[in-house]
Amino acid sequence: MAYERTDAYYDLHVPGEEHYLADGMWSHNTGKSVALLFKLHQLALKYPGFRGLMVRQTQISLTSTALATWRQHVIPEAEEAGIVSFYGGSAAEPAHYRYPGRSMVALAGMDKPTKIMSSEWDVIYVQEAIELNVTAWEALTTRLRNGAMPYQQIIADTNPDVPTHWLKKRAESGTTRLHESRHEDNPMLFDGAGRVSERGREYLSKLDALTGPRHARLRRGLWVAAEGAIFEEFDPAIHVVDRYDIPDEWPRYWSVDFGFVHPFVLQMWAQKPDGELVMYREIYRTGRTVDQHCHDLLDAICDPDPAFVGPRVRAHEGRIWREPKPHAIICDHDAEGRQTLQIELGMGTRAADKRVLEGIQRVQRRLRPRGDGKPGVTFMRDAVIYRDPALLDAAKPTSTIEEIPGYTWAVRPGNAGGLKEEPVKELDDGSDCARYLIVWKDPIMRGGVRAL
Repeated sequence: MAYERTDAYYDLHVPGEEHYLADGMWSHNTGKSVALLFKLHQLALKYPGFRGLMVRQTQISLTSTALATWRQHVIPEAEEAGIVSFYGGSAAEPAHYRYPGRSMVALAGMDKPTKIMSSEWDVIYVQEAIELNVTAWEALTTRLRNGAMPYQQIIADTNPDVPTHWLKKRAESGTTRLHESRHEDNPMLFDGAGRVSERGREYLSKLDALTGPRHARLRRGLWVAAEGAIFEEFDPAIHVVDRYDIPDEWPRYWSVDFGFVHPFVLQMWAQKPDGELVMYREIYRTGRTVDQHCHDLLDAICDPDPAFVGPRVRAHEGRIWREPKPHAIICDHDAEGRQTLQIELGMGTRAADKRVLEGIQRVQRRLRPRGDGKPGVTFMRDAVIYRDPALLDAAKPTSTIEEIPGYTWAVRPGNAGGLKEEPVKELDDGSDCARYLIVWKDPIMRGGVRAL
């Protein structure tokens, strides 16, 4: 793809404010990432000793998104000419691309911040800035002091979120500059005369098929809250936490919602001594069978058993676990899926209590702060093992924490009171899965008897 610097993106390539958000807040897949990556590349070529940083909340998500664009569309010619080369990193410095004049563009995730926070940079590019909290953002700005170019700058792209998000408020206050981008700015979707391409027509039809807040945010570029949000208590600043080591003595639980066209979701949970449930690992993926998911999961949490002889027939065979096995696996009622899961994992499962409204109330209760001010449930931000490219391409959630804000109530036509009756049965797989586990831990009463 040939990059064209349009008027809409011109000021991305000239000096500007120190805090600068070149945004895709206004819509999804507008070409904003390519523009910002080209800026990093051009500055590294222009200024000897330049130090640029490409960062996302987790390094694994950076690898599958911005870095893929960087390799495919930004640096191929420079690599082929021997101008740019990759260095895999060391104990002293992060992985980075080397340029003439000792310039570099480094790669990192905020989940492993030691090397980047002990270094100095000229430009820091943050991909999907809404994933960061304001503390991390401000910490990055303190590292803008390398001095190899006339100005230092933090630049970022993101998609819209709720209107109360700290990043939107920062832009409204003038602290961070907001730059609008549209789908028409992406030369892969529209040509120079504004005519939509075949690829653009296909992609925009997917966005036009979205409903509710996801359509408003990703197609129209609006910062909106979900009308009728079920989990109004959910606040990423409170309920989404950075990864930490989980002691082996904390009991583990798994919950499963089966799917193939819709995502198959398997969530791994631990319970703290104070009762808080934390989701620390998740499969959220389409287009694979249950046995394939079992292999994927055990590959992530087990080592090969060197004493095992013979071909592996079931996913659990020839494995040494690196963490405690679950006390219980709570499953959707799909009989065939449960049977396959049990055979492949070599463990039994329990049928979930699927009562919806009562279960939603249990989740809402867990989300609210308790007497100590802490919620009863949290989610690690990097829990998802693999970001499904089909879901990314369709602008759909790729994890439970991306799904929850758009999980809304459906109100039947003619219901003048606007009573909350049932959820919209769309993009609810992770929410259902979390509900199964929380109801298992906080059972619903059946005629005065606890359901166990």
